[in-house]
Amino acid sequence: MSNSILHNLSIILERIENACIKYGRNPSEVRLLLATKTVSPENIKIAIQAGQTLIGENKVQEVKEKFEGLKDIAHEKHFIGNLQTNKIKDVLKYGVTCIESVDRIDLAEKLHQRLLSENKTMDVFIQVNTSAEESKFGVAPEQAIALIEQVAQFETIRIKGLMTIGLFSAEAEKVRPCFKLLKSIQQQATALNLPNVDMRELSMGMSGDLEIAIAEGATIVRVGTAIFGQRIYPDSHYWNESKQQ
Repeated sequence: MSNSILHNLSIILERIENACIKYGRNPSEVRLLLATKTVSPENIKIAIQAGQTLIGENKVQEVKEKFEGLKDIAHEKHFIGNLQTNKIKDVLKYGVTCIESVDRIDLAEKLHQRLLSENKTMDVFIQVNTSAEESKFGVAPEQAIALIEQVAQFETIRIKGLMTIGLFSAEAEKVRPCFKLLKSIQQQATALNLPNVDMRELSMGMSGDLEIAIAEGATIVRVGTAIFGQRIYPDSHYWNESKQQ
């Protein structure tokens, strides 16, 4: 398993580097996020020890379960799944450094209240539903700027970027408009010069479309099964980013 993870990782890193070269990006501008849904701490450590220290979890329960197994190795942990307000305390307790999936004002308000009570701050991305698929979480693109303006008023929350899950299609090129739209929202938000907003990150693109995402400005690409292998059970057995499951 160790060799296959390292082999797969090298392929993904080479794809990222080649895409950066092709599209005039500095490879240091694009980070790989290890999407570690259902991946064991042992296998996550293999990739971390190979130098890939940014991981992303979809489910609060997994954040908690893996905490002990990963606490002895330096890494950065993002939360990339839909977050219920009653789970905020656990996200803060178990080492999450950034929530990429803030998509509604009630979540931001509850997060702000909790951060105030613990005298903490938190980096977040605003999740945008750029594909307009009802099954996807994320604020509607036409409402994204208004949400950013509202969240920017909370001094405990630092908006660092945007996240999207592109259109699910067998034709990777069909996802490009999603990524272009996210970039456009980033530019609009940056121009507003809001407090607590440093809109430098675009988390978009996965194994099937990371080259297109990099071409359109991604700074974080999220890859899981292409590195760690297919899960034994379908996503619905564990957790799903969509509202339908």
